[in-house]
Amino acid sequence: MENLFVDLGKKSYDILFSDSFNGFAKAMSDINAPKKLLVVTDSNVEKLYADEVNDLLIKNGYDSKIYAFTAGEENKGMDTILGICGACIEHEMDRKSMIVALGGGVVGDMAGFAAAIFMRGIDFVQVPTTLLSQSDSSVGGKTGIDFMESKNILGAFHQPKLVYINVATLKSLPNEQFVSGMGEVIKHGIIRDSEFFDYIEKNSDKIKTLDNETLIKMDKINCSIKADVVEQDEKENGLRAILNFGHTIGHAVESAYDFKMTHGECVGIGMVGASYIAYKRNMIDESTLNRIENVLDMYGFKIRVDLPEKEVVYGYMQKDKKKIAGKLKFVLPTKVGEVMQTTDVSKDEIFAAFDYITK
Repeated sequence: MENLFVDLGKKSYDILFSDSFNGFAKAMSDINAPKKLLVVTDSNVEKLYADEVNDLLIKNGYDSKIYAFTAGEENKGMDTILGICGACIEHEMDRKSMIVALGGGVVGDMAGFAAAIFMRGIDFVQVPTTLLSQSDSSVGGKTGIDFMESKNILGAFHQPKLVYINVATLKSLPNEQFVSGMGEVIKHGIIRDSEFFDYIEKNSDKIKTLDNETLIKMDKINCSIKADVVEQDEKENGLRAILNFGHTIGHAVESAYDFKMTHGECVGIGMVGASYIAYKRNMIDESTLNRIENVLDMYGFKIRVDLPEKEVVYGYMQKDKKKIAGKLKFVLPTKVGEVMQTTDVSKDEIFAAFDYITK
């Protein structure tokens, strides 16, 4: 089993990488997890892994129960949070109890936010089962829900006590969800690590055939990139905002499509749009723009889409929680492995990017 330590002082935790759930109960024991647990999952993951994980916990002496909500981004709201909190009360949980988030990014957001507010905060652990959650959302402590057509507008920073990654769960993912996760993986290479970008560019066959050893290596490097950023800027006061590369346009596209496109797909489109803005500003050359597009294409991304009216997409961008003094914040590449932040991207530049990513 591989290990990565996230150094956040008193809120530090380990990320464990495995190809099974066999080591999970010991991992829980190692962090002195309380006996009373609630495994929070969704209706998709419930059928695949909930009983296996819950039975494993019960066999090792934990008083564990499962709470599953209906899968889907449309259920990433306050009703689901109240349902989780209600399950905590019914299970007679107290401030020393713990939530286990078993599932993808939506599950992690829901379980983490519920843990942050139940009894003013209880501990939780992340057991991510999708590439998107393994590569991004399970690490860093961000939790959030959607509200009034704004994505992740309500939430809290609440660090997990442990992240346990079983790469074998990726074999049950639909291909579109694997592609979605690769969006965050590719993003991390572009913003922070050119050697990692080279790795995913040169090892696409092993990655796409879900070779366990390759996936563990990819996940560990990927998480180390995000962990390094989070360690330096836990609450997104500066550096951490580079993790939003592709998200300013991507979130707007996601909303404009009523969440019918995956998050990673939309981030991929947003990365192309942001890279085009950088290219037109002479920050990157055409070969770098093409290379970014080619790697996205290599992993099955649609880098050209039928966008709704530009004003509609732009309107969704105005609801972006990352705005500063009314100005949109963009992360733009200066080369593979390095980016910069700016709030001076004009509406004309944004519309030109929309034209570029439109079929």
